[in-house]
Amino acid sequence: MSSILTIILIILYVYTIVTTISVLLLENRNPVKSLSWVLVLLFLPLFGLFFYLIFGQEYQRHKLISKKSIRRLTDYPVKIRDLEKDFSDMLTLQQIKIIRLLNKNNEAAVFENNKIEVLADGAGTFKSMFEAIRNATQHIHIEFFIFEDDKISNELKNLLIEKARQGIRVRMIYDYLGSYVLSKKYLTDLKKGGVYARPYLPLRLRLGRSKINFRNHRKILIVDGKVGFTGGLNVADRYIYGNQLGVWRDTFVRFEGEAVHGLQIQFLIDWYFVERKIITDKKYFPDAQHFDRNMVQIVSSGPDTDWQSILQGIALTIMSASKYVYIHTPYFVPPETIMNALQTAALSGVDVRLMIPSKSDSRLSDACSWSYLGQIMRAGVKVYIYSKGFLHSKAIVVDDKISIVGSANMDERSFSTNFEVNSFIYDETTSHQLKSLFLKDMRFCEKLTLEDWMNRKRLQKLKESAARLFSPLV
Repeated sequence: MSSILTIILIILYVYTIVTTISVLLLENRNPVKSLSWVLVLLFLPLFGLFFYLIFGQEYQRHKLISKKSIRRLTDYPVKIRDLEKDFSDMLTLQQIKIIRLLNKNNEAAVFENNKIEVLADGAGTFKSMFEAIRNATQHIHIEFFIFEDDKISNELKNLLIEKARQGIRVRMIYDYLGSYVLSKKYLTDLKKGGVYARPYLPLRLRLGRSKINFRNHRKILIVDGKVGFTGGLNVADRYIYGNQLGVWRDTFVRFEGEAVHGLQIQFLIDWYFVERKIITDKKYFPDAQHFDRNMVQIVSSGPDTDWQSILQGIALTIMSASKYVYIHTPYFVPPETIMNALQTAALSGVDVRLMIPSKSDSRLSDACSWSYLGQIMRAGVKVYIYSKGFLHSKAIVVDDKISIVGSANMDERSFSTNFEVNSFIYDETTSHQLKSLFLKDMRFCEKLTLEDWMNRKRLQKLKESAARLFSPLV
C-alpha cells in the first residue's frame, strides 16, 4: 500500500513540475531567466517548486494599481512641450531622445527650472532631510525601503511625531520586508504620535499568488510639496557610523522646483496602493519657484509596469554617450541590454568607467559581479574597486549633460522585480558635481586589470560561474 502511495505522490509531483514548467515557458519570459527557473525546478525537488511559487511570479499582466487610478493621481502637473521648438538652445539631440523615450515608456513629465543639490555622505544627507522636516508647515511624505530601529531612525521617528503633534500631516511608507526589524513599539509610537505609517506589501504566503518577491525599494521624501529628496540611501546608522563593511557611501539629490511634483506624484501613487485613497488636492502641488535652467524627469518602474523604463533609460543614455560614462553601483549583475550598451560604448571609444565595492552585503551578488567583469574589460571598460567602506551609491553621469541618481541597482532585481524610482537630470552643473565626486572616489579605489581578473584562483572562478547561473534570479 505504501509503495502505491509513493508512486502516486511521485506521479503527482512530476505532473506538477511539468505543468509549472509548461506555464513558465508559455509566458515567453526572457529565455535566460526561464532557463534558470527550469534548472531550479529540476534540480531542487520540492524546494524548487516552493521557491518558484513564492518568488517566481510575474505581474506585467496583473496590474497592482489600475491605469485609471494612476490617471486620476497624475492630473498635477503634466506639460507637453515641443522640445525642439521650446528648448532648442538648451537641449542636445542626445537629451531629447532620452526625454522622449522616458515620456513614452513611463509617461515621465518634464520638470523645468529646478534647484538641485547633490548630497554625497550620510551625515550631510540626514542633516539636510531633517532640516527640511523641521521646517515643514503643511505635510511630510516619506517612503524608504529600510527604516532600521537604530539611533538615526529613532531620531527621525521622534521628529516625525513632533511635527504630527504640531498639526502637520505626516504620511510614511515602509517596505514590510525591508523594514522587518522595526519593533512593534516603534510603529505603535508613530501611530500614537499621529503619524500615518503604512507597510508596503505585507507578508502573505499564498502559493502561486505571493508577492513577497516584489519589494518597494524607493527612497523619497517630500516636504510641503516644495522640497524633495531621492537617491539610494536608507534610514540607518551605517551611513554615518558604519558597520562591519565600514561607512556606507551613497548619493542623494535634493530638489526644489517642479521636480518635487514628480516625486509627489510617485508618493501619492504608492500611498493609494497602501491606503486605497486617491489624493489629488491642489495643495500638494503648490506653484513652483523658478530656479536654474535645467530639466528633470522622475522615472519609476516595477514588476507590473508595461516597460522596464529605468533599464531602457539607462541603456539609451549609455549608448548615446560620445565622451564618457561614469557609473557607481553596489551590485553589478547586468542584463544583456546593459552589457551590450557598456561594451558598445567602450568599443566605440567612449571612456566608460565602472566603480563597484570591494565587498558588499551580499556574497552571492559579489560572486555574480566578478563573473561579468572580464567581458566588459575586454571591450575597454575600466573597472575600479572601491575600498573606503561600502559603495552603495547608484549614480551615473554622461558627457557633462545627463545624470541619473536613484534607487535602482545595476541588476535584474532592480530593473524588473523591485519598485524603483530614478531621477534623470539634464543639467551641466549637476553633471560636473557627480563627475567630480566620481573622480574623488577613485582615490579610494584600485583599478582592476584584465590580467589580475584572469589570474584569479580556479576555485574562485568556479564559485563565480556557479553564482552567475542564478544571476537572473538575484
